[in-house]
Amino acid sequence: MRYGVAIDLGTSGYRAHKIDLDTGEIKRTVITLRNPLPGANVMDHMDFAIHYGQDLAHGLSVNAIKNLFKTLGVEREELKRLSICGNPIQLSIFQGISIEDLAYAGERKKQKYNIKEQNRNARIISSKEISGLEEFDCEVRVPPAIKHEVGADALALIIKSGMLDSDEISIATDYGTNAEMALKVKDIIYTGSAAAGPALEGQQIKQGKLASPFTISDFEFEDGALRNYVLNEEMKATPGDLVDPATGKVLEEGQIKARGITGTGVIALLEKAIGHGLAELPKIKTPDGTIHLQNNIKFSEKDMHEAGKAIGAIRAGHITLCAAAGIQMEDIDTAYMAGAAGTYMDAAKAQKIGLIPYASRRICQIGNTSLTLAKEILLSEERLWELQDVANKIIGTHIMFATAPEFRDAYVLELAYWEEGMPFKMFKKYLKKKGLPGLDDPIDNPIIEKRVERDIPVLGEEGLYVLERVGTYMTMVVDCPECKKCIKVCPNDAITIDDENRVMISTDLCEGAHCQKCIRACPPEKFNWENLEVFKPPQKE
Repeated sequence: MRYGVAIDLGTSGYRAHKIDLDTGEIKRTVITLRNPLPGANVMDHMDFAIHYGQDLAHGLSVNAIKNLFKTLGVEREELKRLSICGNPIQLSIFQGISIEDLAYAGERKKQKYNIKEQNRNARIISSKEISGLEEFDCEVRVPPAIKHEVGADALALIIKSGMLDSDEISIATDYGTNAEMALKVKDIIYTGSAAAGPALEGQQIKQGKLASPFTISDFEFEDGALRNYVLNEEMKATPGDLVDPATGKVLEEGQIKARGITGTGVIALLEKAIGHGLAELPKIKTPDGTIHLQNNIKFSEKDMHEAGKAIGAIRAGHITLCAAAGIQMEDIDTAYMAGAAGTYMDAAKAQKIGLIPYASRRICQIGNTSLTLAKEILLSEERLWELQDVANKIIGTHIMFATAPEFRDAYVLELAYWEEGMPFKMFKKYLKKKGLPGLDDPIDNPIIEKRVERDIPVLGEEGLYVLERVGTYMTMVVDCPECKKCIKVCPNDAITIDDENRVMISTDLCEGAHCQKCIRACPPEKFNWENLEVFKPPQKE
């Protein structure tokens, strides 16, 4: 058999197809529920690579890809072609390309350290040119970036939305950890990335999970009670339990059990809770300050604030792009929603909560554009070079939100709204005072076009496999007392130490720069991350 593998190197997790190269058919799909690098967002991943070595980050990425190959059921001699898509940081780390030009925004800093901008055009290379993949003999296809900081995932979002083929003002957003977004006004594309964090992917919520079977994805109120909707094994929303949100008492059993809540479920829950008086920002109006869901799943005020920060970052990004383009939010005709969260969200609820411009009358849900693009270039070399031509022609203006005063001002107001209880009228008043594009009230009955039922429309005849654990580790030998402080302070049980004092850190569970409690708990001469290396399992003879 001749197989190819198409991979979306997502910040919150990897998604992959096994494809028969002779027929073009998808045979099997595998997703991971986390990225193999320590941390919950792209800034954590970048920090890890810069501070502890890009070779270490590269090794973790490559090992995760090898684990995907195993789960996909692709033997080494069967793999003839590999294609990847994702943001510039993830693609560069996997390929072993320096990310220093992505890590530093200031030109003077780049000049001071002699940092050169890397070439991120479309290319085809041999797997033997990628450290760790020398055992394979396959072709690797990499799509282009528009600019070095506007990657292949943004290009996929722009192209697959169809926004280039229309004269209307439109905005496309990938509702994920990095929240890539593109605003088209006339012939100019304004891009940005809000780094919203993983709350919209279901992570950083205490009982949150990436969209996967048996996770809650939607809610409706029925006579004061909360109907849970849970994704089944085919990733379709199925009626779950009807519960009392104040106590968790099951009033009517549903058809399916749940083991967590997705980011889309969080959005639906917030919209319903605020709309029905169950929550009044920044408080949840139940006796214990908690919303009770089915199967003893709970949603706390802390969870609500985490989600609010993510929603606020995306809306602040939309406001910032409009300010750069010199338009108002109400000028946006069409909004495109991409990614898993963008697919499974109830679009009308998302608009009411502020994730979509309030005045946009047309909303299109378009699925995982990054994996779709990876599949296209896997099957067609011509398509790869077509994408490079498109990237060359796009007149792009990238807004670095980290240094944009408009984003700073808008996001401060978002935090005040979500975490401090600032009234919405005051929020709108201060936007106007700052000279920023304003917000109206959400429109009724927008036109919603759901182009796909699932973020990954075709799973293949062998179905969907979910890797709950990525299976990548960092290791080192320590010489320290048996206090095990590093294990005790780890919030995710990511650390183990064996009888030979060998530390093993499960990198997909590790929160990286966001945490580092283990480093602070231990003497630096005893427990030093700079001594870590990628764990390589013994090879079978």
